[in-house]
Amino acid sequence: MPSPTHSAPRVAVLADSDTRWKWGALTARRLQPDARLDGYLLRGRATPTVRQLGEVGARADSLREIRGVDFLELMERGPEAADRTRHDVLVLACVGGAVQAMLHGLGHAWRAGGRRPVVVTGYVGVVYEKLADGLLLRHGADVVLANSRHDADRFRAVYRGVGAPDDSVVECALPFLGGAPYEAPHTPYTVVFAAQPSVPEHREGRTYLLRRAVEHARRHPDREVLIKLRSRPGEHTTHIEELPYQKLAAKVPGGLPANCRLVYGNMGEVLDRTDLMVTVSSTAALESLHRGIPTAVLTDLGIREALGNHHFLGSGCLASWDELDAGHRPEPDPDWLARQGVAPAVPPAPETGGGAYEHAFDAARDRVAELVAADHLPPLTPYYTPRTAPGYLPGILARYGLDAQGAPLAGYPDAPQETGGLRQFARDTVREAARGAYRHGVQRIAPAIRRWGQL
Repeated sequence: MPSPTHSAPRVAVLADSDTRWKWGALTARRLQPDARLDGYLLRGRATPTVRQLGEVGARADSLREIRGVDFLELMERGPEAADRTRHDVLVLACVGGAVQAMLHGLGHAWRAGGRRPVVVTGYVGVVYEKLADGLLLRHGADVVLANSRHDADRFRAVYRGVGAPDDSVVECALPFLGGAPYEAPHTPYTVVFAAQPSVPEHREGRTYLLRRAVEHARRHPDREVLIKLRSRPGEHTTHIEELPYQKLAAKVPGGLPANCRLVYGNMGEVLDRTDLMVTVSSTAALESLHRGIPTAVLTDLGIREALGNHHFLGSGCLASWDELDAGHRPEPDPDWLARQGVAPAVPPAPETGGGAYEHAFDAARDRVAELVAADHLPPLTPYYTPRTAPGYLPGILARYGLDAQGAPLAGYPDAPQETGGLRQFARDTVREAARGAYRHGVQRIAPAIRRWGQL
């Protein structure tokens, strides 16, 4: 594990989707700016494609796809292993169940004691659902990052509420905020609707939002309306998209007007030309607000927990398409922005340059550095154990090939290892075809079966 004699710090990031890779890699850079970054993509439904990785733009010094059990085996190697397996920090950028499985698996792998990496985890964006569930699945990491003061307070309250230690919670901010501040309207004036894979969930809501974006373009022929999509057909993101906007757009009567089109690409680059950001509850709203771009969180389908737009209560950003069509431009509440980490409540330090956001990671960076320098770190102790959650934890662990003690299940299928990293995987047409077939089953066949079952 980490050697006190090697000079260059090393960070490993385990991620299971494109957005979580973006969060994990950029967080690692914030925590250890000069470290070597080794990336591991957890093999599964949402493993990002080469195109998605390129769009995210978060780079690593090495990157490979791996199964959870194989990642744990890699982390188990002791000081006699090759230097490339020794890491100072491990960032778990995964869904809650995967984080919990890795925490138990790492606890088993490091049961002999000795030096080990500092384990860090957190959330990729706005936490508007499954607060207790997701947090308790992440409990046990050395550091649980909160993207805002608001989140830090909520996280600590959940841990205290179950009698679990809350000193792992550290406030920071989303690592991908930034870009040039908004100054003046572009030519043409550009409205961006940031679509989400799973919000709203049903066809009626998604069709409605698309129709209103198209109507806005027709009402304002001097504007450009961009419908920003997360993935191309056949690709997965953090959430399953059963009704892609591409297919809905193909059925728009008369087609999309000339000043309305679907776009992909890095969100930061899209924001560079945005004059009005419109969304239901996407984290893109926080990126936009950070730059000072007028931002509207839609109320057309109601303000509901299922949509996530309830998170923006008090923000001053809630608005409907009718209001936007009439020229309304929301003005955000400064206090709300500060609580949400968009304008972190960290005093600027003119002598060192930068403003509040540039110093939002100081506390987390200091905490991680302190733990890395420690002579000894205690064992990982998640809140969930076979004793506290005997009817829940074993199922989570088994999903990732582990038994109730975090050890690999006997007889767990031994899939072949990658020999050429992600690039070889991208060229492997057989596995791409298999993945495509699996995704087709998840996105098309399974929903159809569910609908048949409701007849």
